[in-house]
Amino acid sequence: MSEETLKFEITTPKKTVLTDEILQLTVPTKSGEITILPGHIPLISSLSPGVLEVKNKDGEIEIMAVSGGFVEVMPGRVIILSDIAEKAPDIDIEKAEEAKKRAEEEKRTKTQMDKERFATINAQISKGFARTQAVTKWKKIYQRQ
Repeated sequence: MSEETLKFEITTPKKTVLTDEILQLTVPTKSGEITILPGHIPLISSLSPGVLEVKNKDGEIEIMAVSGGFVEVMPGRVIILSDIAEKAPDIDIEKAEEAKKRAEEEKRTKTQMDKERFATINAQISKGFARTQAVTKWKKIYQRQ
């Protein structure tokens, strides 16, 4: 690994989704979107559901949807732990949109629900939005080429 790259790993409870040497990483944190480059200060932050953009050492861009989690930035290394991380080309956009619509409909039509169910529905909506945003961004990048 050179000083101009970062060792990157994104892991879910089920598997390691990606391990690579990267030039930069853009992540959706609770405080807003940040871009991490080599030499970034050490940092630990919680992630919001959203789109992750990874530029590898060859300049190729990988787009992923994450459901939240944590990012840790260390000298020369970045680790992301997330409940769910999906590469944009692997996302079934129709299923993602349908799941989001079902959650939005349940939220809209239910007159009463406990806090746990409300939080679950909001998480499903956020996840669906992140998945559709990831696919949309990925298509824009790779349809230009």
